[in-house]
Amino acid sequence: MKHVRHFTPSLFLSLVHVCLVQANYAPYFFDNGARSTNGNMALFSLSEDTPVGTHVYTLNGTDPEGDPVTYDLTYEAGSRLYFSVDKNLGNVTLIEELDREKEDEIEVIVSISDGLNTVSEKVRILVMDANDESPEFINTPYIVEVPENTPSSSSIFKIEAVDKDTGSGGSVTYFLQNIHANKFTIDRHSGVLRIKPGVTLDYEKSRTHFVVVVAKDGGGKLRGDNKVFSATTTVTINVEDVQDTPPMFIGTPYYGYVYEDTLVGSEVLTVVALDGDRGKPNSIHYCIVNGSEGSFEINNTTGAISVIKSPNQLRKEVYELKVQASEVDQESDASVYTFAMVTIRVVDLNNHPPTFYGENGPQNRFQLTMYEHPPEGEILRGLKITVNDSDQGANAKFNLRLVGPGGIFRVVPQTVLNEAQVTIIVENSAAIDYEKFEVLTFKLLAIEVNTPEKFSSTADVVIRLLDTNDNVPKFSSDYYIARIPENSPGGSNVVAVTVS
Repeated sequence: MKHVRHFTPSLFLSLVHVCLVQANYAPYFFDNGARSTNGNMALFSLSEDTPVGTHVYTLNGTDPEGDPVTYDLTYEAGSRLYFSVDKNLGNVTLIEELDREKEDEIEVIVSISDGLNTVSEKVRILVMDANDESPEFINTPYIVEVPENTPSSSSIFKIEAVDKDTGSGGSVTYFLQNIHANKFTIDRHSGVLRIKPGVTLDYEKSRTHFVVVVAKDGGGKLRGDNKVFSATTTVTINVEDVQDTPPMFIGTPYYGYVYEDTLVGSEVLTVVALDGDRGKPNSIHYCIVNGSEGSFEINNTTGAISVIKSPNQLRKEVYELKVQASEVDQESDASVYTFAMVTIRVVDLNNHPPTFYGENGPQNRFQLTMYEHPPEGEILRGLKITVNDSDQGANAKFNLRLVGPGGIFRVVPQTVLNEAQVTIIVENSAAIDYEKFEVLTFKLLAIEVNTPEKFSSTADVVIRLLDTNDNVPKFSSDYYIARIPENSPGGSNVVAVTVS
């Protein structure tokens, strides 16, 4: 016999009730869309200039059974922690500064839990750009070599700057500082640097140009304000020399001097010329074009000018030489040259004192015999005196004067240049008196005027006087008293009288 066990309906219902009470559904997040700041952070985006500490989002979800839920944020191992969450309220706070240029997307694992069930979702948070970067020039420093004959308007270099921002904040335009003073222009979009139209470069005037370039972004929002950032850099433009300038003399004007004791072959002076193209200079060849008259020569290589005649053979006091300097260009047959004038003066040394000469040569004593009381203004023609200074110019200028009893004679001329005949003229006839002076002696003095040496010389002038009958006899006394004895014989001396 089989035994069958039967269950009552009340017991079945009781068992079913128990099973329904023990079931628990997982909590879930609300998905409120990309523009929401409330939900599961799906498609959430955040500007990189958001301040640290800002409440940026609220995690929001529910549990089907109505149980309280908690929230959590976790990250992959090694990731930077940018956010924190209030586990009960779901408030998400930024705790680390954002930088889109370093990290433009952040992966976060958001979790919601009812205590029994936990639901996690991996979400990507987009970091939005703010205009917080300045343009940066790349491949600096900028140094450009440009030949001086580069045509105007030619492009010579391309400047490039980048801005890590996006949108208008990442666009870059270019400008030059002090645009009116520059010889260059820049394309504001491409950054191509050019020589200004109508402008040429000149190595001889300016070998280096410093151009300041400004790179500016298009502007954008940063913490609510519109910001524009810029950067500057300097482009060094070195102008390369080309052969386009004739040589030029330096140290002009040129003056040289030849002295009377200068030896034949002595160097008088050196002229120096340089190729006007200083960057790639050619050597210089010198020659005298004219003015030398066979008296001077020039070293073709050094420019040294020498005298090739003895100074006493030089017939001019001043020589004007025309000197030519020519470039020696090994690559071209064309001759580029320039001229300079050289003035050479023949200079006398003051090495000769004034000297007196008689008819037979140098003489320092002159004599004359003459009658007393010659007429005033009469020239002493018996004296043949010449005075000479063999120097030249100011060195040969001297004065003449008589040194002796004053006011009797005067000398003509009183100032001499180089040479003169000396004339002595009577000034006081009465003083030329044989009865007072049988011999008159004077010193004839010649002394240089404008020289530091003040060279001088003297000559004696001796004048012997001859007597003339110019005096009446005169008794030695105006009257005489004589006493004669009465018996004096004839022929006796009565008195002595004297006459002169």
